[in-house]
Amino acid sequence: MDVEILSRIQFAFTIAFHYIYPPLSIGLGLVMVIMEGMFLRTGDRQYEQLARFWTKIFALTFGIGVATGIVMEFEFGTNWATYSRYVGDVFGSALAAEGIFAFALESGFLGVLLFGWNRVSPRVHFIATLGVWIGSMFSAVWIVVANSWQQTPAGFHIVGEGMNARAEITDFWAMVFNPSSVDRLTHVWIGAFLAGAFLVLSVHAFYILKNRHVEISKKAFKIALVVATVSSLVQLFTGHHSANGVAENQPAKLAALEGHFDSLAVADMYLFGWVDKETQQVAGLKVPGGLSFLVHQDFKTPIRGLNSFPENERPSALNAIFQFYHLMVAIGMTLIALSLYGSFLWWRGKLFEQKWLLRLFVVAVLLPQIANQVGWFSAEMGRQPWVVYGLLRTSDALSKVVTANQVLFSLIMFTALYLLLLLLFIYLLDKKIKHGPADTTFIEHRPHLQEISDIVGKP
Repeated sequence: MDVEILSRIQFAFTIAFHYIYPPLSIGLGLVMVIMEGMFLRTGDRQYEQLARFWTKIFALTFGIGVATGIVMEFEFGTNWATYSRYVGDVFGSALAAEGIFAFALESGFLGVLLFGWNRVSPRVHFIATLGVWIGSMFSAVWIVVANSWQQTPAGFHIVGEGMNARAEITDFWAMVFNPSSVDRLTHVWIGAFLAGAFLVLSVHAFYILKNRHVEISKKAFKIALVVATVSSLVQLFTGHHSANGVAENQPAKLAALEGHFDSLAVADMYLFGWVDKETQQVAGLKVPGGLSFLVHQDFKTPIRGLNSFPENERPSALNAIFQFYHLMVAIGMTLIALSLYGSFLWWRGKLFEQKWLLRLFVVAVLLPQIANQVGWFSAEMGRQPWVVYGLLRTSDALSKVVTANQVLFSLIMFTALYLLLLLLFIYLLDKKIKHGPADTTFIEHRPHLQEISDIVGKP
């Protein structure tokens, strides 16, 4: 394989591994805020017990997420030097904003979140938890803004010529609110909420099935189920808005997502299928005119297909893009069905009687993670052959002095290191889950118990 393919594989591998953890941190942060809020509102010690337990798992995901994210910044300089020079002004401002507005907020409150139990009042600790969660949300803002600018560049002009050209910001807020940033950010946020909620659902469904920590697990399960139900439904709308943005700003990507080849014709929507790039045919189950309806609310309105673009400006891995995109959609619909059915059984008072459903929730922890990954794959592969859409080709963004052997060697090293980190994460996570939430008796000696009584109005 050549340098371009190896460099793309290396960056895809490192970012895919890293992206396991930030969504979990954001989602768990939301659940922890709700748990501590319920503790302050009700005075029920089990909610604090839950918050303490999930804080430990949050710290684990946060630590590995930070460690794995550092590598990508070095890859920009080693493998993608031309790209770094071209987008340095844009990425530099976004990363600086992340450090100022997000990471400082997150890390500033993190110490209080982790070590402030029994040292600060419950209200102060709740504020710290809220600060960490908001910081993680802001961190996602600036990363998504930088990536969205590559999809739909705005607020810039080009300085220099040829290989020395670079994008220079002329309007910072136009760069921030580029045509795709808001839609993509909300989609990422909701995906993160689902990842965190389904981890909580999985762990506490496991406890209930094993008849361990049953009472406290039912409370945690209900909190996570509310987050999962609301988020899965909202994700349906954020995904639709994001797809409309793709139709307007990246029509070649939209055509690749649905395997639409005809230059200008009514476009079908496939529930599943297989794309044959050579014959330009898709075999599968489809809704005739479905894509036209979703984009234009009319089954007969034509949509541009891949054949309307020059061959060197079309995504190449069409079947992979098609499969990744449709897998994401299928998982999204599955999460909606699972969450709604669980909520229905809760309303009927039979939620915890259905052992088969609890078993489904145990394994469903993988679904949001898979959906987040394949969603990014389809978005990034659909942008090809551009690294900055319409401006800089991926093949032109490479470093000129890095060899294929060097990239392959570093890829092997990263693979071995990340596998070790994954095994460590699974081992520590399993250890914490097996231990379970700590006994509630420790709360009897809390110095701020009187304050809680004052908050809830109890003697």
